[in-house]
Amino acid sequence: MSFRLAAYAVCIEDGRVLLARHVPPTGESSWTLPGGKVEHGEDPFDTVIREVAEETGCEAVVERLLGVDSRLIPAAVARAGVEHQNVGIFYRVRITGGRLRPEPDGEIAESRWTPIADVTRLRRSSLVDVGLALAQTVPATGHVTPVPVGGLIQH
Repeated sequence: MSFRLAAYAVCIEDGRVLLARHVPPTGESSWTLPGGKVEHGEDPFDTVIREVAEETGCEAVVERLLGVDSRLIPAAVARAGVEHQNVGIFYRVRITGGRLRPEPDGEIAESRWTPIADVTRLRRSSLVDVGLALAQTVPATGHVTPVPVGGLIQH
């Protein structure tokens, strides 16, 4: 089994959410939240700020911790073909500067503000739905019901 600890930014402004279009070397592109792997020795709080800057070109500040999502991805649908556990730490962040741009030498082809009502029509990572659910409900435990994966939603 593989394992990944990651931090994700939920940026909501004027009924829109900031999404990043991930284009892997192989496979179809999909929309996701800005964020990524927590490096060895790095604080997830710092990871989310770094990832927003790297992937979108924008500066951000963390407003609050929204919650933690742990999901097990079966080998049959995992990218590497082995069972994978992803633990995602979700933060509500506010953009304070910068300008949207593609990630230099990375897999984020573009970032854009998307009306929340339009998200359901996008091919997207389940992380988007988890982040929006946490931002909209702000559960005291920081935990949301597992998001079903299928249709336009993928792991």
